[in-house]
Amino acid sequence: MIEFQNISKSYGPVTAIDGLSLKIERGEFVVLIGASGSGKSTMIKMINRMENHDAGRILLDGEEIYSFKVRELRLRMGYAIQSVGLFPHWTVERNIATVPQMLGWTAPKIRDRVTTLLQLFDLDPETYRTRYPHQLSGGQQQRVGVARALAADPDVLLMDEPFGALDPVIRASLQLEMKRVHQASGKTIVMVTHDVDEALRLATKIVLLDQGRIVQVAAPLELLARPANALVVDFVGRGDIGIKLLSLQSAQSLARQEPQRQGPSLPAATTLREAVSFLAMHQLAVVNLMDASGAHAGVLHAIDIFHKAGPSDG
Repeated sequence: MIEFQNISKSYGPVTAIDGLSLKIERGEFVVLIGASGSGKSTMIKMINRMENHDAGRILLDGEEIYSFKVRELRLRMGYAIQSVGLFPHWTVERNIATVPQMLGWTAPKIRDRVTTLLQLFDLDPETYRTRYPHQLSGGQQQRVGVARALAADPDVLLMDEPFGALDPVIRASLQLEMKRVHQASGKTIVMVTHDVDEALRLATKIVLLDQGRIVQVAAPLELLARPANALVVDFVGRGDIGIKLLSLQSAQSLARQEPQRQGPSLPAATTLREAVSFLAMHQLAVVNLMDASGAHAGVLHAIDIFHKAGPSDG
């Protein structure tokens, strides 16, 4: 889908990207993380030619991005940023419709697309399509900003610190929303964040950068369980790697298929971290699990969390 081949980029004497190679497959949710100045924002901006690379090649579906006209390339990619950038004097509907209108879509097709996207982001179309940005909360504005980036059904969605300015509660809500949207749409998403917990929560693949070079590329669970070196360990948080590992696994993954017991139940999708907290708070050794329909889905034993949690060696 997207491939970096030995890419380099400098700003005068400063090397921002140094001989970087990476392949992003269709449908992946790739999150770029690293310290300030590691090159992650430069990297994402090179994909849609907001920044031009100095050496190497970047391919989109096998074609060098310089072979596309800039406008053509960018119309194939949605772009969402921290500051949202909604036009303040345009309604939500008109903001979302920006790119489809540029592409000459018919009015009924645009209206249907706006309706679909508002529903996707849990915004009632009849309530929100006629509102203006100042009539929305920060979280709602960010939802509309991402909806606008997806409006023309682009091949790729690029996101540069999209939730960085939001408070923790709204941010956590939007992270869950983005995970759901990715699963529903199957879009290829490339996102920049400085927040390792956000990366672990959202990514199918994490790319950790340092001084313009890749330190490790891995799925979230692998990054925590098998860090490439001490820099990775320090970046993800040496003191609470075990807790982060529990956050990436569901209670269902360790459920014993036993009859329901007396006592409380938790959703099977609950993370092991949340289950540990619940068990400790209620001084329990076991808890029932229930599936999305409310049916019994097994029993989680506290002892299994500490004996079996974490990726296998196989």
